[in-house]
Amino acid sequence: MRNLHPHSAEYLMDNHISNLVEELSKGDKKVLARCISIVENEGAGSEELLLQLMPNRQIPVVGITGPPGAGKSTLVSSLISFLLNKNKKVGILAVDPTSPFNLGSLLGDRLRMGIHFNHPDVFIRSIATRGSLGGLSSKIIEIIDVMKASDFDYIIVETVGVGQSEIEIAGIADTTVVVLVPEAGDEIQTIKSGIMEIADIFVVNKSDRTGADIFVKNLEQLVHSHQEKLWSPPVIKTVATDNTGIEELVRDIAKHQTLAVNTKRAFLLAEKAYYLIQNKRMKEVSKHDLVMQIEAVMNLPDFNIYSFIKNY
Repeated sequence: MRNLHPHSAEYLMDNHISNLVEELSKGDKKVLARCISIVENEGAGSEELLLQLMPNRQIPVVGITGPPGAGKSTLVSSLISFLLNKNKKVGILAVDPTSPFNLGSLLGDRLRMGIHFNHPDVFIRSIATRGSLGGLSSKIIEIIDVMKASDFDYIIVETVGVGQSEIEIAGIADTTVVVLVPEAGDEIQTIKSGIMEIADIFVVNKSDRTGADIFVKNLEQLVHSHQEKLWSPPVIKTVATDNTGIEELVRDIAKHQTLAVNTKRAFLLAEKAYYLIQNKRMKEVSKHDLVMQIEAVMNLPDFNIYSFIKNY
């Protein structure tokens, strides 16, 4: 805590934040929700809260990504059930798509996790992307660190699986799980190279469907062609609706944490630092103001977007 006068507003705020951080470390879920809200909305004391955090580096952050319809939310629900049976405490961040026009979040898929909402060892938070071009919430790094200052055994981040969110998750998660479905079999050769680079584990969900075995075989061959020395991403068949393959997935997540996480740590921290610096420098830029200013000049005959940006 800073050396401040004991009756100053700054001292009272610091003392308040210190109390929050202490209760947060004890696993108080109401305090956790409050701290996340402070950080997400940049409320009073948000910067001091982040500065006082002591995130537990040993808590694994597992990113779950993949195309819409792959069954990610159902898979996460099955993961929660399995981990609860092992007496683990689980925190979930579900990143929801946001309309670039009205910033409304679509939270319907979270209903699949509804059976866990009231469990004392589960914390589920949906956060909106709020127009982030990459598909991840601009505050997700800070929110994850708030959660890592609590008492979870696992933190799972489920992304919307569109745009660049699959790539961005690699800069946030210790282990990135890419979920695909057999219907993608005809497109196996068109999987973006970025996905091959960031996937630590592939899951072929709904593997009871026709063509699953062929898809898995083709994916394994593709993985082998991109194989690294220290870690070769396994391909796991799951049927999330009946928990098939979930135990194997948890086992491989733990194995990856043990064998491969240290090789990515500097990269992960650099990605986080870059993202935070970028957001801090862009803080004063209002998208609403940009819209208004562009509307005022975009029909001028000499309008040039690059000149507009240069002079902004």
